[in-house]
Amino acid sequence: MNEQKKGKLNIVGIGPGHEDYITPASLRAIQEAELVIGYTTYIKLVQHLLNDKQIIRTGMTEEIKRAQIAIEEAKQGKIVSIISSGDAGVYGMASLVFQVLEEIGWKKGDNPEIHIYPGITAINACASLIGAPLGHDFCSISLSDLLTPWPIIKKRIELAAQADFVIGFYNPASGRRQRQIVEAKEIISKYRPGSTPVALVKSAYRKREHIVLSDLDHFLDYEIGMLTTVIVGSTNTRFFEGYIYTPRGYTNKYNILEGTVKEGQKPGFSLNLESL
Repeated sequence: MNEQKKGKLNIVGIGPGHEDYITPASLRAIQEAELVIGYTTYIKLVQHLLNDKQIIRTGMTEEIKRAQIAIEEAKQGKIVSIISSGDAGVYGMASLVFQVLEEIGWKKGDNPEIHIYPGITAINACASLIGAPLGHDFCSISLSDLLTPWPIIKKRIELAAQADFVIGFYNPASGRRQRQIVEAKEIISKYRPGSTPVALVKSAYRKREHIVLSDLDHFLDYEIGMLTTVIVGSTNTRFFEGYIYTPRGYTNKYNILEGTVKEGQKPGFSLNLESL
């Protein structure tokens, strides 16, 4: 009896959607696939790469079905690529695929082989269009309470705001879900001034890309939907010539224009707090 061919399951991040921002490794993972599985919108973004391939597309909220089909098809010996926008490991399909694998008792070395291909995340893509808002410590929080209880999300916003992280909000609002971004603004406003820079980036690097630079007091005056990523600056984030950036902290130790070290500080050593 012939031993069954071991299949391969590629979990692929396609970045923001434009081919220029898909990594070469992810492109190869799509090109080698016999079957490509994804959310309908994401399939459309890479449709031109899928000639002569079997395609399975499903709608929103059918993520479990996609993961199950991908695993089963790969177990049959196929090379399968399941795609997510951004990075598949960041609010994408990778964690769900692993959860399904765990549920069915899959062990490393079993059929199928698993390969993960990272992609440019939404927050990275959006940040690149507005400057360098992620220049210092930051975090990302999804405001969707479809799978995570809202009280837990609120606690995360509270602590992130209190710790002065730059915050990237995924899934900030939808047609049926508008209150979360309003509550998020109220929480952050307890810790940051109304002049804090805020960017709204919709459909980064796609045809309907739209960017708004605003501030904490006024960003809710603009349209915010599921395709928008909201980046809220820290207390150190600033506007500069139509950009937003967050300083890393070099001025604590160095004279920027002279390129010299400040008195009481040493390169490569922890900050001397007494000299600040």
